[in-house]
Amino acid sequence: MDFWHAIVFGVVEGITEFLPVSSTGHLILTARVLNFPQTEFLKSFEITIQLGAILSVVVLYGRSLLINGAVIKKVLAAFVPTAVAGLALYKVVKQTLLGSADVVLWSLFLGGIFLIIFDLFHREPRDATEEIACISYKQAILIGFFQAIAIIPGVSRAAATIIGGLILGLRRKTIVEFSFLLAVPTMLAATALDLFKSAASFSADQFGFLAVGFLTSFVVALASIKFLLYFIKRHNFLSFGIYRIAIALLFWLR
Repeated sequence: MDFWHAIVFGVVEGITEFLPVSSTGHLILTARVLNFPQTEFLKSFEITIQLGAILSVVVLYGRSLLINGAVIKKVLAAFVPTAVAGLALYKVVKQTLLGSADVVLWSLFLGGIFLIIFDLFHREPRDATEEIACISYKQAILIGFFQAIAIIPGVSRAAATIIGGLILGLRRKTIVEFSFLLAVPTMLAATALDLFKSAASFSADQFGFLAVGFLTSFVVALASIKFLLYFIKRHNFLSFGIYRIAIALLFWLR
């Protein structure tokens, strides 16, 4: 890896983190296109630069996250199921699932079909929850279980939480913003756990690559968040489902 590769990975991460297309899956496929072997460092790199994208949420939503106590409690409640699943399955995910292009492609393909079917049949109820602070603890915890499914590369954390929230009766904009906020403790914990276990083996150059990828993903994600909020006000998620299927087919046929 060099600094240009770190920038490429950072751009891919920043663009895809908050879209329902799986940023982890896209990073794994990017490594495949660039002929990078899935080393332990690359797997840690793919986890860590996601935190850069996630911290853009703090810049844009810092007041909601750091000042509104009701919002913080709901976010932390939703985080619990993912934390438990992440700790329990860390070795399986890192050693077996991360780096598997086959897992990613099937997750993208099947997830795309599900996203299309869901979007065609889902109707938002008139009494849908409009404010994050009004989300019940039961809803928050159940959204956390939906997010936990995304430990499978290619599933998409954003898609899982958004669909879960819509099923549970939240407005589309509300669950998208809640998904943004929920990403903060989720990726803080994932990055801290991985660096605790792996950082001792990194070289000085590798820490430099991490820093470049981290910063790039942060900057690009600022625009990605604004795009998604603009998009959902005018469109459904059908196009993302079609995109997921198209990407999977493209890699299978190449």
